[in-house]
Amino acid sequence: MTAAHHPSSAPAPLAPASLTPGLDRRAAWVIACAGLVLFLSLGQRHAFGLYVLPVTGSFDWDRTTFSFAIALQNLVWGLAQPFSGMLADQHGPHRVMLGGAVLYVAGLAAMPFASSGWAFATVAGVLVGLGLSGTGFGIVYGAAGKAVSDAQRPRALGIVGAFGGAGQFVMLPLNQKLIDSLGWSSAVLITATLLAAMLPLALGAGRPVAPPASAAATLPPPLGAALRQAFGDRDFWLIGLGFLSCGFHLAFIATHLPAYLAGCGLGPQVAATALGLVALTNIAGTYLFGAWAARWQRKHLLAALYTARTLAIALFVTLPTTALSVYLFAAVMGFLWLGTLPLTNGLLSQLFGMRYITTLFGFVFLWHQIGSFLGVWLGGLVFDATGSYTLVWALACVLGLVSAAANLPVRERRAAVPLGQPA
Repeated sequence: MTAAHHPSSAPAPLAPASLTPGLDRRAAWVIACAGLVLFLSLGQRHAFGLYVLPVTGSFDWDRTTFSFAIALQNLVWGLAQPFSGMLADQHGPHRVMLGGAVLYVAGLAAMPFASSGWAFATVAGVLVGLGLSGTGFGIVYGAAGKAVSDAQRPRALGIVGAFGGAGQFVMLPLNQKLIDSLGWSSAVLITATLLAAMLPLALGAGRPVAPPASAAATLPPPLGAALRQAFGDRDFWLIGLGFLSCGFHLAFIATHLPAYLAGCGLGPQVAATALGLVALTNIAGTYLFGAWAARWQRKHLLAALYTARTLAIALFVTLPTTALSVYLFAAVMGFLWLGTLPLTNGLLSQLFGMRYITTLFGFVFLWHQIGSFLGVWLGGLVFDATGSYTLVWALACVLGLVSAAANLPVRERRAAVPLGQPA
């Protein structure tokens, strides 16, 4: 057994935010480019819920058909993420981001021409899912995290996450405006053109940052040995299990909230405003949770976040649904929306180091995307079978409590495991 697992191991110090030095110009450039990639990628991803009713009405589909395509998108994203992470760790994130941007844009541009359910699942599900695996959280957080020191990392990850929240805030109303004025087909083609801006941004986000001299002189362990050690570590699995409900909550709400509110007699403008509020408060929440990791243990922040989400969902579905209650729910959920990402990524780097962080986060993120698949797919399936989303809301609460409980036993204060050595 290594010292990493010994109960008396000294905890790795967490630097107070006030002592975090300023970012140098090179690191700031990487963070800005990576953040803008996430701005576009995540912003458009969270606008898919606005297309449920227009697309199903246009093709005369039931909601299960659309839900399956978006559920498949999340599953493909999760399955591809570990392999995207391996490529990024071995060959640099810019190549992975470039490939992801091409696939993402191609998938969006092909959506209006996919008139069958299987064709739609192929372009909106498989192509966009692969695109997200190259332009989403795992690759972007890995690029930004490796550009800064350990002391700067909580703030840097919070900044990048805030870019993602800002993307939702901009892209949601933009998509709604385009759908209302031009129709969904023209809207998705215009946004595909806009997302092509990820191509030049990827080059800046992937600029290599020279490692410290001490790190450069150390031969990195083989990837296979690092993976075997992580897979044999109970904390790695607890972090993954805790991530499951995050994907379920985000994907279900982002995809099905507009349709749920329509069933409650509230118009599309209420849904668009609610999703916009989610995006707005998410900017502050993601940054603050990332920064708070410099002061408090990440596992406690994660447990508190999942518990608060569960309470917010339970209150929302039991109280009368009005425009005001929707906006209050959206503001609270938005603040809790993506704070899990910098916390989970930072927790992995705290326990396993940065060498293979993009790969390890990719495997943990698969849990998130399994939850996303279930949230989107069950939302459509349960509604078509029962005419209600009640059972899915109840499952969201149960999973939230499971995630809160899963994070508490994680041994965050242990010293980082030297990857490649036996656990």
